[in-house]
Amino acid sequence: MFDKVLVANRGEAAVRIIRTLKEMGIKSVAIYSVADRDSLHVQLADEAVCVGSSRPSDSYLNIKNIIAAATGTGAQAIHPGYGFLSESAEFAELCRACGLTFIGPRPETIDQMGNKEHARQLMIKNKVPVTPGSQDFISSAEEAAGIAEAVGYPVLLKAAAGGGGKGIRQVSRPEDMAAALSVAQNEARLDFGNDQMYLEKVLTKVKHIEVQIIRDRFGNCVYFPERDCSLQRRKQKVIEESPCELLTETERRKLGEIAVRAAQAADYLNTGTIEFLMDQDHHFYFMEMNTRLQVEHTVTEMVTGVDLVKAQILVASGEKLPFTQADLASKGHAIECRINAEDPERDFMPSTGQIDYLFLPIGNPGMRIDSALYQGMTVSPFYDSMVAKIIALGSDREEAIARMQRLLKELVIRGIKTNQDFHLAILADPEFKRGTFSNTYLEKEFLPRWKEQEVKHEAV
Repeated sequence: MFDKVLVANRGEAAVRIIRTLKEMGIKSVAIYSVADRDSLHVQLADEAVCVGSSRPSDSYLNIKNIIAAATGTGAQAIHPGYGFLSESAEFAELCRACGLTFIGPRPETIDQMGNKEHARQLMIKNKVPVTPGSQDFISSAEEAAGIAEAVGYPVLLKAAAGGGGKGIRQVSRPEDMAAALSVAQNEARLDFGNDQMYLEKVLTKVKHIEVQIIRDRFGNCVYFPERDCSLQRRKQKVIEESPCELLTETERRKLGEIAVRAAQAADYLNTGTIEFLMDQDHHFYFMEMNTRLQVEHTVTEMVTGVDLVKAQILVASGEKLPFTQADLASKGHAIECRINAEDPERDFMPSTGQIDYLFLPIGNPGMRIDSALYQGMTVSPFYDSMVAKIIALGSDREEAIARMQRLLKELVIRGIKTNQDFHLAILADPEFKRGTFSNTYLEKEFLPRWKEQEVKHEAV
């Protein structure tokens, strides 16, 4: 087992990991930027090293300085958290070259699964169902138009090295293909340094369902109860829950077995997430694999009682999985709301400033708050707007929703604007309560109604 681990992240992600390291008796090393000098993760760690100025490119993405911090403090391993360098094959490879254990998959796997078309080809080869579309990279607009004609419009042009909703364009007509391909390629080239593209048919009224897996170096692989991540705005998840309300136990088992088959095909090591689209007939289609811990791992932990960060560390240190598939049955229903420093009434404009007053309503069973907030701290403009995650567990979905509503109503964060009232509006929505919403529901149906209601409210 490791004696000391460097956490190459910030905010609530770093706090989450450092707390598990403390419980395991492992010393922690935090890294921080100039803007984060007084952050909670710095205060909780056993040691802390400044790795650069406030801009992420100078600090949390500064591979050279992070590796130097790890070797200089005697850390034996690096946990990348989620975001930043967590899916960087270059970073994972440099860790290995410097004798550091990267707590995550092998660099070769990150590289393979990070290229969406390579991952797609691997899935096809191993009989994992994929969305209808191209069988290889697209060489021209003419080729793309031909494939689109065969599978049917509308289609998505997607960057092979993409992520976070970038390098994606929807095309509904043949005459729009050339311009859309050019724009998507330019965006992919700028953001990822790779303009290879592939094409998929747009599936409408689908659920975004993902399955957490973990595999050790002995080939033992398990899947966890699925997560419904369909509520999204601008390709970013807003509310996540586990399990999906619409799946039967037979479908759940089938989906899990598909996810394990995908992980085994990739010779995967450590934890990862297989993302699927589920159509109205409950057919599953592989979308991509995220080679890291997910922000929404909390709902999985709540319904299973498994500490996924601890499991990651055990697997990375060479131990066998401490649980089997039979241990991972769902024990209730969990929901997570992402609390962002933003103003929904002003088109979700980011909000920054000092936290004047903070009340986190902790204490009752079935609840969890992951956050690095504290009274007096400053929320800066340099990083992601998410400042807290509120997680509620109930014996069923109805109880989880009621518990989440109570938590959101009691939560107080003063000094910045947040989206907690927006979450309350979603939780009260009839379609949300039924659990039948699709991945386009929030943007195309709920948001227009909500904005109209806000305008009427202001006019009164």
